[in-house]
Amino acid sequence: MKGKSLAWIFTAALAGAGLSNLAQAQERFVTIGTGGQTGVYYVAGQSICRFVNRNAENIKCNAPASGGGVANVNGLRSGEFNFGIMQSDHQYKAMKGLAPFEKEGAMDDIRAVFSLQSEVFTVLARRDANIKGLDDLKGKRVNIGNPGSGQRDTLEEIMQVKGWDKSAFALAAELKPAEQASALSDNNIDAMTYFVGHPNGAIQEATTTVDAVLVPITGPEIDKLLKEKTYYTKAEIPGGLYKGNDSPTQSIGGKAVLSTTSKVDADVVYQLVKSVFENIERFQRLHPAFKDLKPEDMIKVGLTAPLHEGAERYYKERGWL
Repeated sequence: MKGKSLAWIFTAALAGAGLSNLAQAQERFVTIGTGGQTGVYYVAGQSICRFVNRNAENIKCNAPASGGGVANVNGLRSGEFNFGIMQSDHQYKAMKGLAPFEKEGAMDDIRAVFSLQSEVFTVLARRDANIKGLDDLKGKRVNIGNPGSGQRDTLEEIMQVKGWDKSAFALAAELKPAEQASALSDNNIDAMTYFVGHPNGAIQEATTTVDAVLVPITGPEIDKLLKEKTYYTKAEIPGGLYKGNDSPTQSIGGKAVLSTTSKVDADVVYQLVKSVFENIERFQRLHPAFKDLKPEDMIKVGLTAPLHEGAERYYKERGWL
């Protein structure tokens, strides 16, 4: 009997180990491409993963810092990322194979999951640089952004309608978002650019360490850009968010969008959106840029690619579609 008992215990232990191994085998890992650690993309990705890891079954999520929206599109293509946060215009350009994705061609399998905060193309300049408008950037030291970033791509579109190239600037720096504020404070650049939701940590850092002003992005060429590129809209940075900038600043903007591809399993996408939307009030409290998010807007506004079937299934269950 004793031998039988030991055998039973050993068999049960093996069975338990097998079940544990099976559970581990079924566990799926997903990665979200975000942006620099000072930006809202990074906070968004980390926040989404927080809810997925707490609520989704057998899914583990991580959201590392990345080069930004363009890099996230390329990460989706290569399979490095399962999801990526990007500007709504980049989602559209990737789907259509437009610059900066013309070499790779149309990305037929890109899919929208939901939109996030509104984003504004932002230029912050040292007050002593006397940059009061877009034209004043000529001949100045400007951070145009790292390759693969949304700010770089948007600035290049603005430069195109202005008839500029990099030679228009005394210096065209390619700093990452996290490097900009210190470069401005140290007088290594006259102006920094960012396509970002507000309030933003890097801009708060810069405006508290140096006397700096937000620069309006307006004029006939900008009106032409808005007319030709319908994925951009007029936007405004509210006054009073940053030291020394009490009045609203006019610019152009769009939406941040969480994207994926049709190759990602529908159940994974379903569980991700369920984890977020069933905790939407908590999600809204994780960053000031999220506080006005509304589910009815997030599932429609700024989505320039088709919805992923997993997201669509959840939205239909909720009666939102």
